[in-house]
Amino acid sequence: MPEQKDAKEPSRKTYGKRTDDVANPVGKRLLQIMGEKESNLCVAADVSTKSALLALAEEVGPEICILKTHADIISDWDASTGAELGEIADKHNFLIFEDRKFADIGNTVVGQCAGGVHRIAEWAHIVNAHSVAGPGIIQGLLKAAEQAGRELGILLLAEMSSEGNLAMACPDYMPKTVDMAKSNSSAVLGFISQNKVAGDEFLYLTPGVQLAPGGDALGQQYNTPHKVLVEKQCDVVIVGRGVYKADDPKAAAQEYRRAAWDAYTSTIL
Repeated sequence: MPEQKDAKEPSRKTYGKRTDDVANPVGKRLLQIMGEKESNLCVAADVSTKSALLALAEEVGPEICILKTHADIISDWDASTGAELGEIADKHNFLIFEDRKFADIGNTVVGQCAGGVHRIAEWAHIVNAHSVAGPGIIQGLLKAAEQAGRELGILLLAEMSSEGNLAMACPDYMPKTVDMAKSNSSAVLGFISQNKVAGDEFLYLTPGVQLAPGGDALGQQYNTPHKVLVEKQCDVVIVGRGVYKADDPKAAAQEYRRAAWDAYTSTIL
């Protein structure tokens, strides 16, 4: 059953009503998918082989709005992997987010995104980037997408979920990252963040989510779907080990999807 709305908790627009607020076309598509599938769940596919990646995508695809990948940890990535993953995404109506965390000058980023072994721009709908390199990184990613003939949504890292991260230690980092996004809203669909750091014109994707709060031995700090979606007013929960390491990843994805969607629906206007 959905959690009862606390009168003291803030309410917000539905995902569908926010499509006019978001300038980036991939962001608009993501909001539409979320509404159609009743899913605000992103699964992090932190697996190490092509077969495991494709199998997980097929298994959890019906439950998710986004699959988050790390192409550089796939030991046997080949020229067909991105296209095969894209076919599964089309079949189950989800977007692919390559968690590359670009952090270089624009010219270098063009090659990193459009070229190399992974040719990310050819199959990823969403990528993310650190803002430390300045706005040139956004232009570099857009040029890579243009070379691939595809639309791209960019997420800027405003906050991170790891203990002791320097983004949280530098008081100007987050507001300057938000300013960069606002100046490039047609390219930037939102943020990787722990809070809603700006307005409804952006989406907020939050990593480090499990059904119970806690942490791991390497500094990851976990939040619950209720805390992320109700208290923090973010939009998409990113779940990794809670799904891909489960005995039954599909059942785990269904459980997280229900918990996240119920948390969201408890807050809508």
